[in-house]
Amino acid sequence: MDSILTDAIHWITRAIEITGTAIIVIGAGYALIRFLRQTTKGSIDENMVGSFRSSLGEAILLGLEFLVAADIINTIAITPTLNSLAVLAGIVLIRTFLSFSLEVEIKGRWPWQRATGGTRRDG
Repeated sequence: MDSILTDAIHWITRAIEITGTAIIVIGAGYALIRFLRQTTKGSIDENMVGSFRSSLGEAILLGLEFLVAADIINTIAITPTLNSLAVLAGIVLIRTFLSFSLEVEIKGRWPWQRATGGTRRDG
């Protein structure tokens, strides 16, 4: 019974990882196609570039959330050792730093700061 549960959790985490990766790839493709369509209509301006970067960053952020969730499930449910926990801590630390950096890039503020009018760049 343990091996069946372990296999099921392994496949679930794999599906979550694939979903996270697909979100990043599809989101990046969508942002790029939308940007290219806008560039064919006229010259490139700062709002178009900002909108592209914002869309790309949001896709990466959402995909990272899925990847972190998969890592947490995998570490806790399948391989709960101190070594795997240390690896998970490093992965979560790096991905959290990336998430915060992307959040600042997209919204122009730290995630814990209140939103003020006009800080978002999605023209």
